[in-house]
Amino acid sequence: MHPLSSGPNPTTRKGPLSLSIMVTEIDEPLTPAGRLFLRPELNTIITCAIGLKNPIEVDAVESQIRNSMLIEHPRFCSLMIKDRHGREHWRRTQVNLDQHIIVRHESDGDTAADDEEAVNDYLADLSLSSPLSADKPLWEIHLLMSQKCAIFRVHHALGDGISLMSMFLSCCRKADDPTQPATVNSGDSSSTSSRRNGREWKVWRLVKMLWYTLIFVFEFGLRSLWLKDKKTAVIGGAGVELWPRKLATAKFHLDDMKAVKKAVPHAVNLILML
Repeated sequence: MHPLSSGPNPTTRKGPLSLSIMVTEIDEPLTPAGRLFLRPELNTIITCAIGLKNPIEVDAVESQIRNSMLIEHPRFCSLMIKDRHGREHWRRTQVNLDQHIIVRHESDGDTAADDEEAVNDYLADLSLSSPLSADKPLWEIHLLMSQKCAIFRVHHALGDGISLMSMFLSCCRKADDPTQPATVNSGDSSSTSSRRNGREWKVWRLVKMLWYTLIFVFEFGLRSLWLKDKKTAVIGGAGVELWPRKLATAKFHLDDMKAVKKAVPHAVNLILML
């Protein structure tokens, strides 16, 4: 017997084998649309003001946000970073709500005649004086205590209007049953769905889609090559993007919006945008 073979092996472990595995999250690159909205020429920020009936309770707002889907969404808890090649990526981080919830009480410098004008002045000032910092996820919630108004500021790189409104709706609950999520009635489309089930309709729809796509691409190319904006009295020169802003409120009746939506199916988003 070899002398080294006698006695127990000092490297032998008794009992179950335990392994330590370190899991590292991989940075996710931005989509082409997200990189476009982050360009200095655009840097598009979506701003949404919501008026409230009752006074704002800051503690209740913070508690609701901590327990909502917003704080768990990857885009809303990630930093926008750049690698050594200058490409943008999303990196997960811990969200500090104190950096995202800004509470504004009545200021001595307010000169607005009413709450609506005060909110418009505040939004106009935000568009120039307070860009979203890259040191935190690109969203903020401003609480105007005197005006009972909440202002959401979200960078367009985080999502488009439909996805952001869907996420906002998922954080809401029904007034008659707080345990149930809020829903939006899509309307009765049975009159149009029956005629779209046939094979001929699907083929014809595909042909029209391809034909109009070719026309739109051709028209867009011609406009890009030969057309440009005309000089008018409202067009400024270099540096006009730094001028002070002035906002005005346009009001619409929901009954009118519903009538238009019924008359023009699937066009309510375009109408709201215009």
